Amino acid sequence: MSTAEARAAVPGVERIAVRRRPLALLGSELATTFRRRRTIVMLVALALVPVLIAVAVRLTGAGSHGRGPAFLSDITDNGLFVIFTALTVSIPLFLPLTVSVVAGDAIAGEANLGTLRYLLIAPVGRVRLLGVKFLAGCAFIAAAVLAIVIGGAAAGAALFPVGPVTLLSGDTIGVGEAFARVLLLAGYAAVSLLGLCAIGLFISTLTSMPVGAMAATVVIAGVSQVIDQLPQFDAIHAYLPTHLWLGFADLLRSPIVFDSFGQNAVLQLSYVVIFGGFAISRFTTKDVLS
Repeated sequence: MSTAEARAAVPGVERIAVRRRPLALLGSELATTFRRRRTIVMLVALALVPVLIAVAVRLTGAGSHGRGPAFLSDITDNGLFVIFTALTVSIPLFLPLTVSVVAGDAIAGEANLGTLRYLLIAPVGRVRLLGVKFLAGCAFIAAAVLAIVIGGAAAGAALFPVGPVTLLSGDTIGVGEAFARVLLLAGYAAVSLLGLCAIGLFISTLTSMPVGAMAATVVIAGVSQVIDQLPQFDAIHAYLPTHLWLGFADLLRSPIVFDSFGQNAVLQLSYVVIFGGFAISRFTTKDVLS
């Protein structure tokens, strides 16, 4: 049997051949992630969140009397607030949901399809594979946040006037600086989800059922947010992965204060290190049968 025939006979070998080189491994994983119909659908759905908000406000005038989420009452005066509102709405629910799907499927999905064993035979080191899966998850997080920003910018500009923005501190900034604040807010949102991505990756190493890993990750995000609202658990609030998800107010003041951004980055990095370590410990000692 020729080499080409041998590769054709074994599931995933063509993909594995590319994955022998570190950069090719990452490139192949990114291509696989973003070619999936599921990924495309999730990104489109996230981009539609600000569009739906903008259309609803335009048609009903919601928020014109101070009702609704933060920034909602300002949308009719400035379309840039569509982006702020969409990110505020998406951080607690829609973004964690989509990130949980990608992270939970990372290892469990390969095991479920029967390609994980062939990936490791290639050989691809287990730690390297975990690292690539995490980086692919981070790339999805960036794409997901960017989808919301692009959708919000398009909907806001199409349906409302766009002009100088009045910050929470009362200062007014121009459109260019306002977009810079939007990018800072997007960066804050992306950093906030790194810990959840690491948690989902760890859970994905525990099972060969991706749906179970996805569901468990979503539940953890939800429970963390519920506990964060209960005063009885005040002692552990600062250690919850979701505690600082909405702590970006300082980025919308003048001058900008990066204290909350730094604290959030340290918290998320701590979860990445801890659950990344758990994932490595579990995956490097796990018998891979599929």
